[in-house]
Amino acid sequence: MKLVFSGAAHEVTGSCHYINVCGKNILLDCGMEQGRDIYVNQEIPVPPSDVDYVFLSHAHIDHSGYLPLIYKNGFRGKIYTTSATADLCRIMLRDSAHIQEFEAEWRNRKAKRSLEKPFEPLYTMDDAEGAIGLLEPCSYDERINICEGVDIQFTDIGHLLGSSSIKLWLSEDGVEKTLVFSGDIGNTDQPLIEDPKYTDEADYVIMESTYGNRYHGERPDYYTSLARLIQETLDKGGNLVIPAFAVGRTQEMLYFIRKIKADGMIKGHDGFKVYVDSPLAVEATEVFNKNTLAFYDEEAMELINKGINPISFEGLTTSVTSDDSRAINFDKEPKVIISASGMCEAGRIRHHLKHNLWRPECTILFVGYQAEGTLGRSLIDGADSVKLFGEKIGVKARIEKLDGVSGHADKQGLINWINGFKEKPERVFIVHGEDTVTDEFADCLKNEYGYDTFAPYSGAEFDMATNTILSEGVRKFIERPEYAAPKSKGAVRGEALYRDLEAASARLKTVIAHNKGGANADLQKLLDRINELCDEWDR
Repeated sequence: MKLVFSGAAHEVTGSCHYINVCGKNILLDCGMEQGRDIYVNQEIPVPPSDVDYVFLSHAHIDHSGYLPLIYKNGFRGKIYTTSATADLCRIMLRDSAHIQEFEAEWRNRKAKRSLEKPFEPLYTMDDAEGAIGLLEPCSYDERINICEGVDIQFTDIGHLLGSSSIKLWLSEDGVEKTLVFSGDIGNTDQPLIEDPKYTDEADYVIMESTYGNRYHGERPDYYTSLARLIQETLDKGGNLVIPAFAVGRTQEMLYFIRKIKADGMIKGHDGFKVYVDSPLAVEATEVFNKNTLAFYDEEAMELINKGINPISFEGLTTSVTSDDSRAINFDKEPKVIISASGMCEAGRIRHHLKHNLWRPECTILFVGYQAEGTLGRSLIDGADSVKLFGEKIGVKARIEKLDGVSGHADKQGLINWINGFKEKPERVFIVHGEDTVTDEFADCLKNEYGYDTFAPYSGAEFDMATNTILSEGVRKFIERPEYAAPKSKGAVRGEALYRDLEAASARLKTVIAHNKGGANADLQKLLDRINELCDEWDR
C-alpha cells in the first residue's frame, strides 16, 4: 500500500498522486502545471503504460490536463469520475489539445525562419480524443468496486460542477485502510452548485490548502458590488473586462448579471451588452444547462422550475469564431466582456486586455485566484505596464478584484471540512498550496487541532499499511535565474504576510463601506480604532 506524491506538492497546480495496491497502479488526478512553479516534479514510479486507473476529482486542467499526455505515452486504463466532470473533460481536454497544437504551429513558424529544431506539441487532438474515450462516468455517493481490494466513492465537494472528494477502500494482505482525497474543497453559498459535503471516516486524508493561510472575510454582497462596478464603468463610457475561468466562474458571473438585469440595478444603460468571448466557456455553459437535476442547488432549481434559465438573459452574446471576437473590440458601445483564461495566461482575454488596459475609462475585474507568476497576479499587484504580443501596454484602466468570489474554501472552510470526520484520521497530508502555505496549514492543524500532519515534497513516499513515511520527497528548485539563489523560508513568509496585509487593507475598505449610515457613536469608535493602529504602526 504505497502512496507517492508527484504533483501539487508545495505548489498549487499539477495535482497528481500515485497509489500502488493489490498489484494495481492508480493515479489520483493527472493535472497540468500552470503559472510559475518552483520545484521540479518527480515522475510517477511507473511508466504511463503500466497505470491501471485514474480517479479524477474534477475537470479543471490543473487536475486533468495531463490525461492526454499519459495516453500519448501508453496509458490505456480507465478514468473514473463523475458524469458532469466527464462531460466537462470532453470539451476541456479538446480545448487544451488545440492550444498545444496552435502553440507548436506558432513556434515552428518562427523555428523555420531561424533554422531551429521543430517544436513538438505536448499532445495532440488525437491524444485528447484517446483519453476522452477512457472516461467512466459515475454518480455521487455510490460505492463502486474497481477491482479486488479497491472500492471508491465520489462525494460532492462543491468546487465546480461535478467536482468531488474521493474515498478509497483499500484491502491488501489482510490490511484494510481508507483514504480520502479532498480534491479542491469548495466555498460555501456559491451560485448554481451545492455546498461541500463532509466525509465521515478515513484512516488517511490528502487535502488541499490553496487558501490555507487566508480568510475570504465577511461575504460581500456580490450583486451590489458587481452592479456598482458595471454602473461606474458604463457611465464613464468604458468596458468592464472580466478575466474568468471558462468553466465555473464564467457561469457564476452570468448568474449574477442575470439577477442584476432582472432587478433593474443598472440605471441609464438599459439592455447593456454582455459578451462571453470563449468557445470553451460557451460549450461549458451548455454542459451546465444539461446537468441541472443532479448537480444544481435548490436556489438554481427553483428558477428552472419557474421556467427561468439562471445563466441566460437578454443582451447576452456568445462569441465563438475569431471574427466574432475581433468584432467586440470594434464595437464602441460600453459593454461587459467575460473572457478566458482567468489568470490571463492565454486565450482571447489577452487581446481584450491589449485593447482596454491603456484606457482609464475601462475596468479590469478579477474574480478568481491569481497564481504567482501569472499576468493576472502582476496586474493585481500593481504593474504599471505589461507586455502583450510583443508590445508594451501601459496600465491605465482601473484594476479591481471582487473579494470573496472564490471556488475554493478559505482557511476556516478547510478546517471545517477536516473537522467533519467523526474521528481524527491517522495522518493528514497537506498538498495543493503555495510553498510556505502548505507548511503553515500543516502546523495549524497539528498545533491547534491535534492532527498528525505532513506536507510532502514531490517524490515523497508513504506506506499506508504501516503508517510510515518512507521519504519526505525532493526539494529541487527549477533551474531558472530567479531560483539561482532561493529565498529563505523567512523571506518568503515575509512576502506572504505582506500580501495578507494588503488583502486585509482591502477588507477594511469593505468594512468601512458596510458601516455607511451607521450610528455616529459606532462610526467614531471605528475611526478611533483605525487611527490608533495608524499611530502605532506608521513608520
